[in-house]
Amino acid sequence: MKKRVTITFPQRTVQMPITYRLAKDFNVAANIIRAQVAPNQIGKLVVELSGDIDQLDAAIQWMREHHITVSLSLGEIIIDEQACVHCGLCTGVCPTQALTLNPQTFKLTFTRSRCIVCQQCIPTCPVDAISTNL
Repeated sequence: MKKRVTITFPQRTVQMPITYRLAKDFNVAANIIRAQVAPNQIGKLVVELSGDIDQLDAAIQWMREHHITVSLSLGEIIIDEQACVHCGLCTGVCPTQALTLNPQTFKLTFTRSRCIVCQQCIPTCPVDAISTNL
């Protein structure tokens, strides 16, 4: 099973090897989609966790016991077709190629099934045509 989560951890746990512990102690793989981690600051990771459902739940519980906030990512990316100028900047940051430019029409194409809601496209859009319903 897979779960997409946002992990926010306090300054005191930034040095903790979280992904290592998930793999070693719980047999849970953590695919890091987005990371904002720096020494002595609050850290934030968007990850896709995969493994046995019971192990995933145990891993999430372990993180919460260590004062790490875990939020399930259930939202979707929304493209405002009226505001979009089809510049293609978002396509350059999309790790799954859910956002592409049609080579014939030069119009933005969004393949929702490929989107992992990493939200990297949102700050890239110069006209704020991309948002999320989180």
